Amino acid sequence: MKPKLNVLFLAAEADPFIKIGGLGDYAGSLPLALHDIVPTSEDETGIDIRLVIPFYGAIQQKQYPLKRVAAFEVPHAGGSLPAEALMLEMRGLPVYFISGSMIPADAPVYTSDPAEDGRKFTFFSLCALELARSLEWPPDIVHANDWHTAPAVYALSLIQRDSDPVFNNAAALLGLHNLPYLGAGAEQALDEFGLPPAENSALPGWAKQMPLPLGLLAADHIVAPSPTYAQEILTPEFGSGLHSFLRQRKQDISGILNGIDVNRWDPRTDEQLKANYSHEDLTPRKVNKTALQQEFNLEVDADIPLIIIISRMDNQKGIDLVPDALRHIAGQRWQAVILGTGDPVLEAAVRGLENNLPDQVRVAVRFDAALSRRMYGAADIILIPSRYEPCGLNQMIGMRYGVVPVARATGGLKDTIQDYDLSEESTGFLFDKESASALSEAIRRALAVYENRDAWTQLQQRCMQQDFSWDRFARQYLTLYRSLARAKAARQPGSSQTEV
Repeated sequence: MKPKLNVLFLAAEADPFIKIGGLGDYAGSLPLALHDIVPTSEDETGIDIRLVIPFYGAIQQKQYPLKRVAAFEVPHAGGSLPAEALMLEMRGLPVYFISGSMIPADAPVYTSDPAEDGRKFTFFSLCALELARSLEWPPDIVHANDWHTAPAVYALSLIQRDSDPVFNNAAALLGLHNLPYLGAGAEQALDEFGLPPAENSALPGWAKQMPLPLGLLAADHIVAPSPTYAQEILTPEFGSGLHSFLRQRKQDISGILNGIDVNRWDPRTDEQLKANYSHEDLTPRKVNKTALQQEFNLEVDADIPLIIIISRMDNQKGIDLVPDALRHIAGQRWQAVILGTGDPVLEAAVRGLENNLPDQVRVAVRFDAALSRRMYGAADIILIPSRYEPCGLNQMIGMRYGVVPVARATGGLKDTIQDYDLSEESTGFLFDKESASALSEAIRRALAVYENRDAWTQLQQRCMQQDFSWDRFARQYLTLYRSLARAKAARQPGSSQTEV
């Protein structure tokens, strides 16, 4: 068996230890899925992947059985800063937690102060590299994610690798999950930690000392969470001012969809549902629908199409389009339950919709994971009108539960949903234009198909049989890792390349 591929995986959050958004789902699932891959032959490389996240106060309070494995220092303009790493194993996956003065126990994961977050995440990024040195564990791949850990990629590019036995063969991969979050405000932190601006580079002048652009510049490869988003970031509409630079790197950019934990999201076993079911028999869903209608004091009728929205209240998610879209179709027979929190203006807008359509609309302005599961298990249609969506999980989870998505044709939504009018293997309804009228027209199309209950049941069953498991996408990552490691080995001067 060939030597294993060493992968150092860095993220600002990872479920189940700490989760704020989709990055937490990704970083909590992909390393485990990769760890679980068994080589299929002696000619296939295995993988030794190790996850590294900050040791936030919220994690400390959970009192995991950790052991201290390393202590080291990180250079800083005010003097070297001490740090330590603690470790546990999650289903055999090594998980390291970085502790130090720049990661205060009384602070949230993300603050409203970009300078403070800049210092925290730059410190963490450099500590992750020092951890590999301290463990004398040379990574073949350093996989960083988003602006928070992009400084590790840039720092790696500044190392004199010929004289560094730990990183001389390391290829850097940067996961790009949400391009607009560039790390603006972290410029001083980079300077304090000895990471200079990228003068005389292809980056635009305003981006030469921002974490994410520097990571995009230095990475050997960039991976977006969907093939369509990988193309969209090359355009002015989605490129956040970096589209011209990214076009120069387009041969080094690919898109791999995120997956979902199909064991965690399974209508056959979900304990939050009144009735469990599978694609082979959808009849028990009526029990869940009745229960949700009763919970929200809606008319109890299994034949009324039930629409849901489970979303952050944010313009990026297209929530501002929803009130007018639903008002446009108020004369038709449907019900809607909206769950989410975020922008107070949007919260007020959907509450206003509830007041305008008291017989049809209910709004829950809160985060409620248990309710979201009950909604998935009961609803007929889920609305996802995002302006941009690098990948999206709601459509995958919804389809897993037999909820048909109505979504904007962007990013991962376009890659995971086949439009009803374009394919006999359709799994939902897509619309292109960013407008309430386009959204309402897509809902009308869905409601029209709903009237043909046999066709609708077949549509639900196709949705439920889609394969969004992490195993499928993790193997694509492993293929990419191997390709990057081979390319890096081939570029080493005087090296005798070993097949990976």
